Amino acid sequence: MSYRDRLQRRLDDTGRPVRVGLIGAGQMGRGFAAQLLKMPGVSLSAVFDVDRDRAVEAFSQAGITASSATDPDVAARAIENGESVALGGVDEIGALPLDIVVEATGVPDVGARTAIESLAAGMDYATLNVEQDVTVGRYMLRLAEESGRLYSVCRGDEPVETKILVDFARDLNLEVICAGKGKNNPLDPYATPEGLAAEAARKKMNPKMLTEFVDGSKAMIEMAALANTTGLEMSRRGMYGPSSTVPTLHETFALQEDGGVLDRPGVVDYCIGPVAPGVFVIVRTDDPYVQHEMAYLQMGDGPYFSLYRPYHLASIEAPLTVYSMVLDREASLTSEHWTSEVGAESKRPLKAGELITGIGTDTIRGLADPADDFLEENGVPLGVLAGARLVRDVPADHMLSYDDVELDEDSLIVKMRRYQEAMARGEDVPSLKDLQAAIAR
Repeated sequence: MSYRDRLQRRLDDTGRPVRVGLIGAGQMGRGFAAQLLKMPGVSLSAVFDVDRDRAVEAFSQAGITASSATDPDVAARAIENGESVALGGVDEIGALPLDIVVEATGVPDVGARTAIESLAAGMDYATLNVEQDVTVGRYMLRLAEESGRLYSVCRGDEPVETKILVDFARDLNLEVICAGKGKNNPLDPYATPEGLAAEAARKKMNPKMLTEFVDGSKAMIEMAALANTTGLEMSRRGMYGPSSTVPTLHETFALQEDGGVLDRPGVVDYCIGPVAPGVFVIVRTDDPYVQHEMAYLQMGDGPYFSLYRPYHLASIEAPLTVYSMVLDREASLTSEHWTSEVGAESKRPLKAGELITGIGTDTIRGLADPADDFLEENGVPLGVLAGARLVRDVPADHMLSYDDVELDEDSLIVKMRRYQEAMARGEDVPSLKDLQAAIAR
């Protein structure tokens, strides 16, 4: 039975819809809201955004007038009465009667804070913020399990949609050689928001978000998330990123001994060229009859074959994770493995004392790395660098380490990353209750 029919049945049985809260009413959040509001049995009960007008617009685009309630108790009653509320902050999350919270800010610190508050209040938590997951995803999964609720990265972006292809290949007992995506934008490792301002305006995007796409940071983040959910390895630091086409994917991502770019099987990577916005998995089989059948089905000549999905629908597809969590109690993507990290390279020479302005700016870009190599070189995660200061001069194209920077130790995402690293060492780490108390202080 479809999710649509099951949600309608749930509404008929319980008398009330699934109550969803949305954090962040930018491009991704509004796309999510627009699609979610078309589904029966689901209510977008609250939208939170630092710019309350954007939260209001997330409702008005669907012809819904949001309640003007701002007091948490009044807002809670409005939701109980079937109304929707638009709020300018996130402090009220834990006081509202929501079933699941979806976060779409792309800011790791905001994602961490709202996840803790939501889980502690007994709500499931889904995120479009892959940046957060590659930084503290393993710790987030532990906190969710402790709370008895679910945590998940949302469907729609490449990590989850590629994972589905990986699961499909593994269920067919095909050997996974490589899984990955086509890069959506031309690669410019030195892109800046200022240089992309006009293009961002044409596309109605935040210039920092577009910069994150163009400079390769987003591809690094997404492929690391894919690696950490599937157990596949990072192909190499920064990945190969070759040019390819859909018909030649299985040739490009074959092993080097067979004419491809890869030095070993079981990795993630991306490509440049007319493959985006699709995702792919390259598989191999040595069985002569399976090769014959695959060739008959026009999948290639073998032994390498491409499984290709020609699209990902980003925020439009994200509501599927909400339905899966509510109805099936299943997450779409969690970091169950630790094979990859995302560090940072300097885009230009940086001076001691200079402030790092974070992802999608003119200071740094993301750089994916095998986890063991990253640990050995004392790499510092991309997701904790916003607000950090250089303690020494570094040249352009330098991979930053903890020795290069002084982090903002008051930042929640920095604290959580410290705890995740302690967790990996087998040390005790704060509980969800402890973290919530620390936020309250």
